[in-house]
Amino acid sequence: MKKNMGTADRIICVIIAAVIAGLFFGNVITGTIGIILLVLAGVFLLTSVVSFCPLYAPFGISTCKTKK
Repeated sequence: MKKNMGTADRIICVIIAAVIAGLFFGNVITGTIGIILLVLAGVFLLTSVVSFCPLYAPFGISTCKTKK
């Protein structure tokens, strides 16, 4: 997998994942919607760690800085 996420994208995804997890474990969001959002937060966190977003690949999007 070639990296296609830049630093800003990774930071934003980690922040969103942390907010969703905080809301879930603080019992603000519960039930089925809460579980779905928690899984989504896990996906955001995983894509941030590996610097690869599978949704960027089909569209050829890359926010990484290229090395010259």
